[in-house]
Amino acid sequence: MATFKAAYQVLADSLAERGVDISAVKKALKAQWIETPSWGYADSGTRFKVFRQTGAAHTTKEKLQDAAQVHKYTGVAPSVALHIPWDKVDDYAELSAYAASLGLKLGAINPNLFQDNDYMLGSLCSPSASIRRKALDHCLECVEIAKTVGSNNISLWLADGISSPGQDDFRDRKHRLQDTLHELYAAMPNPMRLLIEYKFFEPAFYATDLGDWASSILQAQKLGPRAMVLVDLGHHPLGTNIEQIVAFLIDEGRLGGFHFNNKKFADDDLTVGSINPYELFLIYNELVAGEQDPAVNMDVAYMIDESVNIKPKIASMIQSVVNVQEAYARALLVDRKTLKEAQASGDVVKAEETVLSAYRLDVRPLLAAVREEMGLAPDPLAAYQASGYYEKVCQERAGTAAGGYGFDGA
Repeated sequence: MATFKAAYQVLADSLAERGVDISAVKKALKAQWIETPSWGYADSGTRFKVFRQTGAAHTTKEKLQDAAQVHKYTGVAPSVALHIPWDKVDDYAELSAYAASLGLKLGAINPNLFQDNDYMLGSLCSPSASIRRKALDHCLECVEIAKTVGSNNISLWLADGISSPGQDDFRDRKHRLQDTLHELYAAMPNPMRLLIEYKFFEPAFYATDLGDWASSILQAQKLGPRAMVLVDLGHHPLGTNIEQIVAFLIDEGRLGGFHFNNKKFADDDLTVGSINPYELFLIYNELVAGEQDPAVNMDVAYMIDESVNIKPKIASMIQSVVNVQEAYARALLVDRKTLKEAQASGDVVKAEETVLSAYRLDVRPLLAAVREEMGLAPDPLAAYQASGYYEKVCQERAGTAAGGYGFDGA
């Protein structure tokens, strides 16, 4: 305790000398909101195998119990996204009340358009009118669920695509998608938003109907102001300049949501910030620049989207939340006046060093101080691991029916 306080005082003094309003930085950190996904607490796996974890959640209520632990120790994860039908229940009002009893809210509702045999040739883009109707009806069901639980976000990942050249007509699929999304959008009451996610490949390996941010923003612009783009950090080709995409979407007023995770090769099932923390910081640098621009209206739903396969679920989620907190804290400490001056004068080295100096800061003492002021333990992961919760649920859940995100693996 004394160690982090001493380190915090050194950092605070240094920032005060630079003219940083430390109270404003703390206020922003305390107000941070990071949604976690229900599926991040359940068993998950690869195409080859699901390694079952004794302590993994098996029911939606168990997922909420685990999510409550993440919020309990981080203080900034008060909502949980649902995936339907993985989280299908008979009474969503009762589920919402149960979440509230744990200090949580129910967040984005995610339709599932990729785990039905009928969707082999597509869901909302399918050449079959009856299958498009089935997919759309499922999305409309999710709108009704969102109304019931008080969620304002429908988070749509469309797995539709073409697996072989000549299989379908690109423009016909585009028009089918426009038609189905228009009906979905029209059924969503204000202020409910449609967050349109994209992914450059998979599960179709020839072409993806929403393969990049341009295809998503095009659909959003055709729908209306409550249709936004959702950026998933794991859904881009390697080397993509995601921070530039973020800046463009902010400038167009179409950045609606984030799925934070990390990828090494082809998907997004690694702990946030575990591979390239500098990229995460640079993305947050653009987000903070948008937050601090009075001409920009930032209404972004920040969510972690991870399904780690062998790490304990809650511990990994806490790691992800903490890494996001650290990226945000560093971005808040960028000397933006000096940066703008360096950019305007063409001083490339000074501009880069200004950004790097914020990235190199050890913000852990600052976050520890913020947590203490919020009545939390300075180290969320250590506090959780010392609580005995994991050992308790391992005993309670041992031998119960396996739960997960929809497949059993080999």
